Amino acid sequence: MPAALDSAFVKESARAAGFHHVGIARAEPLDPRPLEHVLANGWEADMTWLRTQAAARLDPAKLLPGARSVIALALAYAAGATDGGPEAPLGRIARYARGRDYHGVMKKRMKDLLARLRARDPEVRTFAGSDLGPIMEKAWAERAGIGWVGKNGCLLTTAHGSWVLLAAVILDRELEPDHPHPNHCGTCEACIPACPTGAIPEPGFVDARRCLSFQTIERRGDVPEAVADGLGPWGFGCDDCQTVCPWNRRPRPDCDPELAPRPHQRAFDLAATIALTEEEYRARFYGTALARARYEGLVRNAILSAGHSGDASLAPLVRARLESPYEGIRAAARWTLDQLATAR
Repeated sequence: MPAALDSAFVKESARAAGFHHVGIARAEPLDPRPLEHVLANGWEADMTWLRTQAAARLDPAKLLPGARSVIALALAYAAGATDGGPEAPLGRIARYARGRDYHGVMKKRMKDLLARLRARDPEVRTFAGSDLGPIMEKAWAERAGIGWVGKNGCLLTTAHGSWVLLAAVILDRELEPDHPHPNHCGTCEACIPACPTGAIPEPGFVDARRCLSFQTIERRGDVPEAVADGLGPWGFGCDDCQTVCPWNRRPRPDCDPELAPRPHQRAFDLAATIALTEEEYRARFYGTALARARYEGLVRNAILSAGHSGDASLAPLVRARLESPYEGIRAAARWTLDQLATAR
């Protein structure tokens, strides 16, 4: 008869599957107040699923009847160290997106972990998610002792800082839980003024309506002018609130090899991306996290980056996008042409 699952076996299996951090929490409902605070202030922006799936996000039993434990998991990715020289001045890509699409990597690691658990306990029932499912990965990571939610809203670990990607597995087995992680931010608030658009209204909370990461990745359509004005060097995402964090100053090299940065994926070639065709997009960006912004989002972002370049030679490429079928691209082109005309 197969042996029962226990916490030691779960943790050993998670590390064997390639995860850098693993912790366990009881599958009890989460404190609803942080999510309610976000929704009450409208900080979720266009992420309507945070509101419509709120009940499922707060109670794991709604995702897996009979839920008893939650396994919190984290993969470290190469960030902050030497990944190809100095940062690009424009069209910069957030560090998590410089390698392979982490969704595929995480799915493979979780499949490996679940196979190990089922080999020990064939009857175990699970619900797994990473970013795409209604699971509050940060809250579970904090409760399971992996790290704590910092003042920039990111999950911080003592070993890898916030350069980690999160997942969680709910299961119907009682496991010995870990203690919640203490908060080690102390009096430090370096991340709050570092945000280029003032998107951290309170410690621990992010207003997605002003966040460059949300606006350049999740946002469909046009980017608000106030956010476009603060884009600066970024073309996809933003790491500013992370790079100033003291816990991120000494990144460890033991990242997932599949998430290692690719030299050509550190920043957009603005001219090439502004002129990108949908066929080129599919060939170039499928299989990367950049595809999350979709074709229209990447072209829109490159156009907005051109507006910060002062490079009038990009104006003809931008002007050609005034006839785009995508409103977000057309709006970006109008904004950028205004910026380039002013820069003359």
